Amino acid sequence: MDSKNIDIQDQQISYSLVALTKYFLKLGTFGFGGPVALIGYMHRDLVEDKKWISEDEYREGLALAQLAPGPLAAQLGIYLGYVHYGIWGATFTGLAFVLPSFVMVVLLGMAYKLYGGLAWMQSVFYGVGSAVIGIISLSCYKLTIKSVSKLEIEAVKSRWILWLFFLIMAVVTAVTQKEEVLLFMILGFIYMAVKAPPKWLQRRDTSLSVVLLASTGFWQYEPAELAKLGLFFTEAGAFVFGSGLAIIPFLQAGVVGEMGWLNEQQFLDSVAVAMITPGPVVITVGFIGFLVSGFAGAVIAALGVFLPCFVFTVLPAPYFKKISKNTSIKAFVDGITAAVVGALVGSVMVIATRSIVDITSAIIAILTICALIYIKKLQEPYVILVAAILGFCIKTYL
Repeated sequence: MDSKNIDIQDQQISYSLVALTKYFLKLGTFGFGGPVALIGYMHRDLVEDKKWISEDEYREGLALAQLAPGPLAAQLGIYLGYVHYGIWGATFTGLAFVLPSFVMVVLLGMAYKLYGGLAWMQSVFYGVGSAVIGIISLSCYKLTIKSVSKLEIEAVKSRWILWLFFLIMAVVTAVTQKEEVLLFMILGFIYMAVKAPPKWLQRRDTSLSVVLLASTGFWQYEPAELAKLGLFFTEAGAFVFGSGLAIIPFLQAGVVGEMGWLNEQQFLDSVAVAMITPGPVVITVGFIGFLVSGFAGAVIAALGVFLPCFVFTVLPAPYFKKISKNTSIKAFVDGITAAVVGALVGSVMVIATRSIVDITSAIIAILTICALIYIKKLQEPYVILVAAILGFCIKTYL
C-alpha cells in the first residue's frame, strides 16, 4: 500500500489540479462529437500527449464508467480527476466538464421559449430534427457493434444471447414506446446466471435459478413540479447505463409519454440542442428542465442526472481493481448493456416515425449518415448547421 501511495505522489508532480480543471473546462467548451469522441480526446490528450494519466488508469476508469449507470464520458472524466486528487479532483473535473454545455443549453432554452413558435424557428428545426435522426441512427450502429458484437457470423454466434436481448428490447421499446427498466435488470441477471453465475446462485442444483427484481420563464417554477423533475431525472441518472445516448429512450418515454412535459417535436428539438453543443450529450436534460420549469428546472434536472453519476464513480473507485475482475459483475453489465442499446434502437424507430414526415426529411437524414461515414473528421455541429440552413430554405422558399 505504501509503495502505491509513493507512486501516486510521484505522478502528482507532473500536473496540478488547476491544470487538470482547465483541461476539462476546455474539453467541455470545445469537445464536440458525443461520448465516443470525448473519451477518445481524453486518451489522446491525457494519456498520449500530456502523460498525466497512465494507460492502466485510463482503462480502469473506462471499465468503471461502463459498469456504473450514468453518462459514459462524464463518468470517465470524474474518475480521471479522482485518480490523483481524490474527491476534490473528481468534483472539479466533473463541474468543469459539465458547466460550459449547461450554460449553453440554458441560453438556447431561453431562445427556444422566445422564438420557438415562430415559423423560421420551426423551419430550422425541421432540418435539424431530420439530421439528428441520422446522427443518432449512426451512433446506434457504432454502439451496437461496440457493446454487443461486430456484424460478423462468428461474433454473432458467440454472443447470440446478447443479440437476443438486443432484439427483445428494440421490439419492446418500439411497440410500447417506453423503456422498461425492470426488464433491463432481469436480462442482466439472466446473462449473469448463464455466463458467470456467482457462488450464491450455484448453491442450488436447479436448471433455472434466476432472481427477477421487481418571457423565457427563467425564474418561473412550481415546487411540486421541481420535485417531480428531481425524482425523474435522478432515476434516469441512477438506472441508465452506457453513453449519454442511452438515456434518450428513458427520457422520451418519461418526458413525452408518462409526464407529458414536452411533445414529440419539443423532445426531438431537445436532443438536437444536445447535439449542437459541446460536452456530454446528456446535458439535454438541462434544456428539458428549462422548458418545463425555468432555470430552477434546468438545475434540478442536471443535478438529478449527474449526482448519481458522481456517486457511482467516486464510491467504488478505491476498490475498483478488485471489483473489475469479478466475472459475474462483468456478465451482468454485458447483459444490461445489450438491452440498453436495443432499447436505444427501438426509441430511434419511434422518434423517426414522427420526425421523418416526408421524402425531403428522409433524404436529409440519409445524407447526414453518409456525410458522417464518408467525410473524415466531420463533426456533428457542422452537419446540424447545414441541416438548419437547408430546413429554413426548404420551408421558406419551396
